[in-house]
Amino acid sequence: MSGPRSAADPQPGRALPGLDLGRLRGYLDREAPDLVDGPLRGGVLPGGKSNLTYAVTDGRTRFVVRRPPLGHVLATAHDMGREYRVQRALAPTPVPVPRVLLHCPDAKVIGAPFYLMSHVDGRVYRVPAELTPLGPAAVAGLARSLVHTLADLHAVAPDSVGLADFGRPDGFAARQVRRWKTQLDASRSRDLPGIEELHDRLAAAVPVAGAATVVHGDFRLDNAVVGPDGDIRAVLDWEMSTLGDPLTDLGLLLVYSARLHAPGWPAPDELAVAYADRTGRDVRDLGWYVAFASFKLAVILEGVHYRYVRGQTVGAGFDRVGERVPPLIAQGLSTLGES
Repeated sequence: MSGPRSAADPQPGRALPGLDLGRLRGYLDREAPDLVDGPLRGGVLPGGKSNLTYAVTDGRTRFVVRRPPLGHVLATAHDMGREYRVQRALAPTPVPVPRVLLHCPDAKVIGAPFYLMSHVDGRVYRVPAELTPLGPAAVAGLARSLVHTLADLHAVAPDSVGLADFGRPDGFAARQVRRWKTQLDASRSRDLPGIEELHDRLAAAVPVAGAATVVHGDFRLDNAVVGPDGDIRAVLDWEMSTLGDPLTDLGLLLVYSARLHAPGWPAPDELAVAYADRTGRDVRDLGWYVAFASFKLAVILEGVHYRYVRGQTVGAGFDRVGERVPPLIAQGLSTLGES
């Protein structure tokens, strides 16, 4: 495993969409001459549906490059500097993150801002079939590790790691609802029945939040590198991180986890209790957060679908992303109805 996704070994001479290895090498020779020694080769790491991630090596050192997606990009999204900054800030904390190496804000180098981070040994689990061979006990242990890692993130005092100005926590949840509606309006390519109603109901019932923390914004199992003993070795994909309501992270984790039908994986309410036990937070009223997570994920996937129908995605697996949006809308409405 290299960085966020497993991939075939980088191949020499391969043209990479969105990453000119010659231009990258020239930049590294100027800015970090001790980092590489020899011709670069690389490959696109599969699995990501937003920012592009590449495994790159000079034959001696292996590292990972992250850049924004091709084509349609919301102006406030895909900020490489934020990803770089939060991972660098969290490095001395109990939260496991890759070691960031270099940030380039100059889009002229490869066509977009980018950053480099270290390779992390381990595995990324994406589907239940990959978990099943581990056995129920190991799967349950992995789930606990994931929840404990989220709790550890939310225990970090932002000002203690230089992130006091990393976001605007006041009014965070209401602003998030507006932000994802803006993203939806910028990515419309088809009619989505029910999504306006879901947005309006969320906007009308925003809960009063407790103390703000660093939030990841897309915390889930397949954004983590897992070691052979089920330990979380690195949390990945920090593009949506900010300061805000930690229960938005928990709500999203519960939506993702409900689809992990592997023996031993806890039910969403069990994960919520494990989080509460670790943090001491009240999680009895999570309905709004789960419904918001369904809305947010629907908008994210609709944005991916928008880029796919315009030929702006890289790699396989994008052709059926759009099918996953209507069930999320229905789930969000159903959850609000039960709250």
